[in-house]
Order: sequence, then C-alpha cells, then structure tokens
Amino acid sequence: MTSLKLRASSAMAFLSTQRCWFLIAALISIAVSCCKSELAGNDPSQLVARALECFNNDNIYSSCEETYRLQANGNINVPPEATDEYCDGPCLEETKLVLHCINGILTNFLFYNKATVQDISATLDAGCGQTSERGNFNVAEHIQDEHSSNAYSDRAHLMCVYLSLSMSMLTLFYFFF
Repeated sequence: MTSLKLRASSAMAFLSTQRCWFLIAALISIAVSCCKSELAGNDPSQLVARALECFNNDNIYSSCEETYRLQANGNINVPPEATDEYCDGPCLEETKLVLHCINGILTNFLFYNKATVQDISATLDAGCGQTSERGNFNVAEHIQDEHSSNAYSDRAHLMCVYLSLSMSMLTLFYFFF
C-alpha cells in the first residue's frame, strides 16, 4: 500500500514537473516567435525607404501647395502670412496624413532635424492653434529631448521584453522554490 502511494506521489510530482516544463517551453516559444515576427522581413533600410515614400504619395499630398509640404528634413515652411491658408485648407490635414503614414510604417522615425512624428504634430498643433504661437511652425522649438522620445514605445517590442522577463521569473521561481 505504501509503495502504491509512493508511486502515485512520484507520478504526481512527475506530472507537475512536466507541466512546469511545458509552461516554460510555451513561454519561450511565444517570446521567440513574437520577437522574430517583430524583426522578420523588416530590413531597416527598406522601412525607412517606405516611410520616405509617404512624402511623395499622390494619394496623400494632392491639394497642398508644394512649398508648404512637410519634407524629410522635418521643416514646415509656412510663412506667418499663409497660416490661415495652411491651417484652414487641405495642407494641415494632408500633413497629418503623411505623419500617420510614416508612423504606421516606422513608429520611431526621426526626421533629418532629429524631430519625431510627435514633435512635428506638436508643431502643427501650436502653429495652427488659437494661441500666441499661431503661425509659428518652428519645429526646433518643439523637439523633445532624447530621454522623452518614444523610441521604445513599440507594443510588440514591449511584449517581447515582458514575455522574456516573465519566462525568466518563472524559471527562477521553479528552480529556487
């Protein structure tokens, strides 16, 4: 009878260990597939090239005057006397579409002047807002310092980090407790 209980106890311990290893293997596989899918087929130069195509997409910039269009250098060349035309016409909306296009391809895109999509958006909000900054499209004044940039805001990247940390914690818990 005691040997039967011992065998049952051993079998239960084996199944418990087997479940733990299965959980660890599942977490590893999820983390690896997540990280691989984040990086698979995403050649950085191709991503940048695709993001730069947003500036020349005729379906996006179709009505805005060429001289007022946002360029890859990150500047918005709108003179103060053209503010109403820019903000109340198609240019503002088309520029926002360009930013959305870029952000959809590369969330941490940096313009040549080191501005982010968020910096350009802040400039547009200020330049077209109803405050004392209306008509001021100086992007340099809205560039955030590098510590506040959203370079690591990719959800997929954060998910990979989270899964890796979870897997590590479970492994440590299993071996030490």
